[in-house]
Amino acid sequence: MSQRQVLQVFEQYQKARTQFVQTVAELATRPQNIETLQNAGVMSLLRPLLLDVVPTIQQTAALALGRLANYNDDLAEAVVKGDILPQLVYSLAEQNRFYKKAAAFVLRAVGKHSPQLAQAIVDCGALDTLVICLEDFDPGVKEAAAWALGYIARHNAELSQAVVDAGAVPLLVLCIQEPEIALKRIAASALSDISKHSPELAQTVVDVGAIAHLAQMILNPDAKLKRQVLSALSQIAKHSVDLAEMGVEAEIFPVVLTCLKDSDEYVKKNAATLIREIAKHTPELSQLIVNAGGVAAVIDCIGNCKGNVRLPGIMMLGYVAAHSENLAMAVIISKGVPQLSICLSEEREDHIKAAAAWALGQIGRHTPEHARAVAVTNVLPLLLSLYMETESSEDLQVKTKKALKNILQKCTYLPALEPLLHDAPPNILKHVVGQFSKVLPHDSKARRLFVTSGGLKKVQEIKAEPGSLLQEYINTINNCYPEEIVRYYSPGYSDALLERVENYQPVL
Repeated sequence: MSQRQVLQVFEQYQKARTQFVQTVAELATRPQNIETLQNAGVMSLLRPLLLDVVPTIQQTAALALGRLANYNDDLAEAVVKGDILPQLVYSLAEQNRFYKKAAAFVLRAVGKHSPQLAQAIVDCGALDTLVICLEDFDPGVKEAAAWALGYIARHNAELSQAVVDAGAVPLLVLCIQEPEIALKRIAASALSDISKHSPELAQTVVDVGAIAHLAQMILNPDAKLKRQVLSALSQIAKHSVDLAEMGVEAEIFPVVLTCLKDSDEYVKKNAATLIREIAKHTPELSQLIVNAGGVAAVIDCIGNCKGNVRLPGIMMLGYVAAHSENLAMAVIISKGVPQLSICLSEEREDHIKAAAAWALGQIGRHTPEHARAVAVTNVLPLLLSLYMETESSEDLQVKTKKALKNILQKCTYLPALEPLLHDAPPNILKHVVGQFSKVLPHDSKARRLFVTSGGLKKVQEIKAEPGSLLQEYINTINNCYPEEIVRYYSPGYSDALLERVENYQPVL
């Protein structure tokens, strides 16, 4: 065989390898092909090609493996069991930028599925190499490495700590200062994933100056970047008063309130989440948000969106109102109660209704004035119907019951209570009757209205256990009226009266 023929054989072999990896990489983009590729043993065929002498074949083989591993955890598991990770880690340190991006993509695709698979990546020594890639001159390599590190860190505190211990955090903070928007997004996302697990991990992010850089990007025009920035700040602020105060000191107010009007739903949601995580800690932080116009801005945001986007805003109002009478009144003055009532009536998801019910309970539980502000929106019958609805989730029933109890124990606005006399079950009814027993002895106008509206008649129809708290309340109400009036409205009195008429012998 001549030299030319030998070269032709090698050339054909290279073309065949190239065509094979390119075809597999292309097929792996379509879900319907995955099972067939898996059954054909494609993993074992791709593995030797990761060490091919031709760089483009190496890169395409890695890309194909990444796409397969990304699809499901079985294929990701096959990458681990096929002993492919050590090859990737070795090549990640040695090869060109194209290969580094592809190799980091495989690590990310494997690590995203479960803590066990992410741990396998840590165990093969990938973190140190990925951290080195964060210092690469190529922004695409940095981005791929940051993405893989974030996917590993997001699972649990132990994996997140491993990422921190590898020295990733200072370099991720440098990455958010780079000019490339895509790199900023992924680095901010990775910082969010590291921060979320514990106060200690969040503190490591804070200690390298991340908050100031994140705060500066709140007004960046890129919506996807804003989502990640707001998420990272939320994950830091949620852990403690000190961490929340650091966000406030970075002057995120009133700037963050503009995000509540953003056209991007996730920006709105993440902004409301950040405000919620700060408001929940102390009355002072909630007051600061009120002073910045945050309550009114959140209420407007809730009114302009639907579904889960509303949820953090609803909860934020509940947290603010829970702290004190004055803060609850700030929510009332900003017309938060009607908006929460709308959420309660028009949302379909039980967990959103439950949050709205909880927030209304936090507003109404302080004083009769607060309770009246809630009751006048006619929300009490709605809370009652959701509590009694058999299809309501257990959490919704618990939250509506608690809200009703909180509001009823303070409510002295009787017109709002009266409809509940007719529909409430005994465990709610005792709170309703209890409020009438507190108000009627001291209000003659209310006593008259209670008779003419049918309230007194309804009370006489209630079957209470002798000696029970409910019976005591009924006795207190009955003592507000002449005995003959009480008797007149008692069940069976009209029959007894007719019987007396029939038996009466007129004097002729």
